[in-house]
Amino acid sequence: MAKSRHSNIGRQPSQLRIRLVPPVTVILGSMITALPIITDYPILPPMGLLILLAWRLIRPGYWTVWAGFPLGLIDDIFSGQPFGSAAFLWSVVFVLLETLDRKMVSRDYWQDWLIASLATIFVLVGGMLIVDLQSNILRVDLLAPQIILSTLLYPFLTRFIGGIDNWRVAS
Repeated sequence: MAKSRHSNIGRQPSQLRIRLVPPVTVILGSMITALPIITDYPILPPMGLLILLAWRLIRPGYWTVWAGFPLGLIDDIFSGQPFGSAAFLWSVVFVLLETLDRKMVSRDYWQDWLIASLATIFVLVGGMLIVDLQSNILRVDLLAPQIILSTLLYPFLTRFIGGIDNWRVAS
């Protein structure tokens, strides 16, 4: 008796998997900042933001322009930033990315890396200014290691998210 083989041809991927995997990975990335890592300076990259940017730049049509707001609120819970700061900053980034997508016909890998790096710098500097709103002293020297590590980590996260995306849409 021959064994029956199930073919993946014509099968559709799970709609639950298609819809839930991107936001869940962003939330898990935001939760990484809650790990008990003790340092004198901020060094841990904003993983939730980097994962969100990787998803947004890989799949521009998946996210609505307002998606940065609720995911930013969740990130604020885990990061310890003032509540609403990441929601605001991530929303601004999403509006700028949406505007950029409408202006640019196409982008390549290097442009995506530059866009993600500039967005990360904007969010980190904006977060620092929000935390120290009264004195508004911008200490870029404190943020430099975090900015450099975030910029260097982004290509690896993009590759990782690309693999997750391939699994997500596979039947």
